[in-house]
Amino acid sequence: MANKNLTNARKAKNDEFYTQFSDIQKEVESYLEYDPNTFKGKVVYSNCDDPYESNFFRYFVLNFNRLGLKRLISTSYKPSLVANKFIINEVGDIDGDGSFTLEDISKQLRANKNNEWTPLEGDGDFRSDECVKLLKQSDIVVTNPPFSLFKEYIKQLFDYDKKFIILGNKGSVIYKEIFPLFQKNKLWSGKTEWGGGMWFETTNTDDVDKVIDGKNMKNVPSVWLTNIDHGRRHQKIPLMTMNDNRKFNKRIQKDPNSYKKYDNYNAIEVPFTNAIPSDYDGIMGVPISFLDKYPPEQFEILWQASGNTRASAPQKILDNLGYNKNKEDRGGCGIVNGKRVYSRILIKHKKK
Repeated sequence: MANKNLTNARKAKNDEFYTQFSDIQKEVESYLEYDPNTFKGKVVYSNCDDPYESNFFRYFVLNFNRLGLKRLISTSYKPSLVANKFIINEVGDIDGDGSFTLEDISKQLRANKNNEWTPLEGDGDFRSDECVKLLKQSDIVVTNPPFSLFKEYIKQLFDYDKKFIILGNKGSVIYKEIFPLFQKNKLWSGKTEWGGGMWFETTNTDDVDKVIDGKNMKNVPSVWLTNIDHGRRHQKIPLMTMNDNRKFNKRIQKDPNSYKKYDNYNAIEVPFTNAIPSDYDGIMGVPISFLDKYPPEQFEILWQASGNTRASAPQKILDNLGYNKNKEDRGGCGIVNGKRVYSRILIKHKKK
């Protein structure tokens, strides 16, 4: 038991990444551009957020009226301390100084005026009965869940049919439990484009990349994931023909594997998303980063060519991909001229 507790403590420590206010604001505001009523009359639940420290709580409480929220709920995981539950039903200038700040919220909570501040019975684990009860009351979940429990976390959201905007590790998109959700258009990339990772404040002093404004910061390969619509999702990727890419795309010219057929799939290798040929009707293997730009009206996702593909793909899918087991593929990665390529998403143009 002691070893298990130590392992859990280490996981918890490595999961303590605090999202920057500006990153939350940038992502959430983009949904309002597509639909100004995204949050109107909704109950927002941040179930992995200490209200005292979370910028998710700070953002939503400061923008409570502007977003038109019905209620804001925030709970946090505190294994050794008291875990708190904040329920905000109303915000306003309680001290009469002419402005609304977090100090007003603090005073409202202390006075228990139309809002609730109570300790949880348990430790605030999102899987606990009391947190699940709060989840059932919510409409939209917005938070940064523990990456070590991400598969379990996202399964719960779908089990209870919740809308969400959450952060996940970039590598999670090809998990066998997560990827089919992309394929079936039940999950997609958030509005913020994938880049070189996001900066988080960390409490793990043993793993700090840099200090910014006196705060220990860590760069983590993270992406926003959601099932709420936004405009970028429907922007088609501009494409050239295969011949034009060969003439004008220098990256394609430098890659000897470009457009070559895989040894173990009836598909061609497309090493860069911007090099997808507009005039190829067959199956194409594209980088995982394609999921960031994936417009469902333009392409169909067939499957992935990456580790454990054979283990998680139905035989019918493998047959449709023309998959032939290759001793070099080690679970399903694409092979070109006897050598493995990076993980790929297998796609086709949608028929017009």
